[in-house]
Amino acid sequence: MPVSVLTAGPRGVGIGWRREIDLTVERMAGVDFVEAVAEDLHADELPASLVALRARGMPVLPHAVSLSLGGAEPLRHDRVEHLAAVADALGAPLASDHVAFVRAGGLESGHLLPVPRTREALDVVVDNVRAAQATLGVPLALENIAPLLAWPDAEMGEGAFLAELCARTGAWLLLDVANLYASAVNLGQDPERVLDELPLERVAYVHAAGGVERDGVYHDTHAHALTEPVLDLLAALCARHRPPAVLLERDDRYPPDDELAAELAALRAVHSPP
Repeated sequence: MPVSVLTAGPRGVGIGWRREIDLTVERMAGVDFVEAVAEDLHADELPASLVALRARGMPVLPHAVSLSLGGAEPLRHDRVEHLAAVADALGAPLASDHVAFVRAGGLESGHLLPVPRTREALDVVVDNVRAAQATLGVPLALENIAPLLAWPDAEMGEGAFLAELCARTGAWLLLDVANLYASAVNLGQDPERVLDELPLERVAYVHAAGGVERDGVYHDTHAHALTEPVLDLLAALCARHRPPAVLLERDDRYPPDDELAAELAALRAVHSPP
């Protein structure tokens, strides 16, 4: 498949928009773009805060969590159509979801589950991504997840899997460095090797978030402050190929505004040093 060109996309440092911190995000200095969970939005009735941000010219990116692009079951086209409608309503330059599955046998997992790193599974993801791209009116970026386990009999590493997925579909990468760190702790994966295998020029933007390690397992909570290992991985990425943008995710236990601002400043210091 021909490689697409991302003519417009986020730049600088952003933050995940959530209803619990909508006014904080709206008023915070140093925010270049925001991202909102697509399933939390209705295309015909956007939250006033997002409307205000869009009126100021700030890019707002829809981020989906329920397409189940890695699932063996037929793609839910109604969910793709919802993502497309939200992206259109926001005037977004791209949309995103995860390389994961969230349903099987008619059941919803409520969690992003890892895809087997096999050729057969890769073919399934490729077909689903292409089907989603046929409906979306904007480019699609694909995010690596934070797994707690790996399927046996892997035929390729995560970096090679994602690289071939992008090559075959023309999709972009939403590279989550916190999830990359989770894979390092939980699966013994070498994150530097993954970075070396990825087509870093296909990274549309980057996610960074906090988490916590308990009993040797790293939990990507989005409820804790950024950690040094995650910032170090961002630095390692930037040393290889500086991505256009990086975004802070926070979904629970929201800290005071000055602490959120300090985390944004920490990301900017690594991504865009003076």
